[in-house]
Amino acid sequence: MMQWFKELSPPEKRTFVAAFAGWTLDALDFMVFTFVISALIGYFHIDKTQAGMLGTVTLLFSALGGWIAGMLADRYGRVRILQITILWFSVCTFLIGFAQSFEQVFVLRALQGLGFGGEWAVGSVLMGEIVRAQYRGRAVGTVQSGWAVGWGIAALLYTLAFSWLSEDWAWRWLFWFSVLPSLLVVYIRRNVPEPEVYKQSRAANDDNITKVSPWTIFSPALLKTTLLSALLCTGVQGGYYAVMTWLPTFLKTERHLSVIGTGAYLSVIITGSFIGYISGAYFTDRFGRKPNLFLFAVLSGVSVYTYTQIELTNTEMLFVGFPLGFAASGIFSGIGAYLTELFPSSVRASGQGFAYNFGRGIGALFPTLVGYLSASQGLGMAIGVFAGGAYALVLLTVLFLPETKGRALTA
Repeated sequence: MMQWFKELSPPEKRTFVAAFAGWTLDALDFMVFTFVISALIGYFHIDKTQAGMLGTVTLLFSALGGWIAGMLADRYGRVRILQITILWFSVCTFLIGFAQSFEQVFVLRALQGLGFGGEWAVGSVLMGEIVRAQYRGRAVGTVQSGWAVGWGIAALLYTLAFSWLSEDWAWRWLFWFSVLPSLLVVYIRRNVPEPEVYKQSRAANDDNITKVSPWTIFSPALLKTTLLSALLCTGVQGGYYAVMTWLPTFLKTERHLSVIGTGAYLSVIITGSFIGYISGAYFTDRFGRKPNLFLFAVLSGVSVYTYTQIELTNTEMLFVGFPLGFAASGIFSGIGAYLTELFPSSVRASGQGFAYNFGRGIGALFPTLVGYLSASQGLGMAIGVFAGGAYALVLLTVLFLPETKGRALTA
């Protein structure tokens, strides 16, 4: 399944390495929070709704950051803006380790979100434009598997930190460790070029008397694509965040698993996620963008229902965790290439940044809503309600979007 990687050119390979590493470290910084929710609740004496707000504010600001970064990337270049976003979210995550109040964590999580959202928006466009159409889906989708790698690293660090350190210090060390992604900027500066299609489009725009505005994505010619893409991304991300933000807390508080036990269960889900990302990347090139999304939306809905609504033993939950991770993560693999192909080069980063991050912004409400509903319905039921509705939205929007498999990108 990875034979295609050997056939990439050196610039394609170097860009792949940079994007994969960036997304891995992005995931590490973000997923650390999901593991320390219980510790933050106890340390700052907050409730589940407030804890959910810490997840929501990052996603809301990441939506804004992704859109802004997309517009800046169309104007100033993909590579330059990618470096800035990586530095931004690394430093903000590091500073959370010094927080002394809920309000300080809230502000820093908001600032972290600006860089977090921008990194995916710019990195995905960069990959989509540099890699040839033949392998675009596999390359961009495989980059998404870096999220599972970063998630796995976060799970390992969580298990070690909370086994060796007191809870009051363990969560701080996890955030301090997350400054490491900033080192990736050195590699990007030396090895990653701007895509040729972007340079041609930028030159053409500079030569025109009438400049192309980033608001062109809302023009009559692109409005339908923009809105449907945004709704598609809302379903994909709303479902994911409803499940994964609260999953460690669900296992610990309602299934009563120990720290090591929770890590073992999550390792199965993370393994499923990694295989799901790789499989989705292959499927999107093999079968097409729309069939891939439809398949994974159905699998995600079934898996979430089974995991949260059916009474299972601990052993049964261990096995069910694999398809949950496989489906909920694999659905992302086709998104990046699909959005790249839906928008023209002159506003590609703006369109992709808006659509993906609009979905992230609306999906950002799900952790808070899950926390609120869990007070009366239980955490498992709350997760199931919001995740199920999100994947139904994916099925609906896919019906109205075009198939773009194999579409060539031109300036």
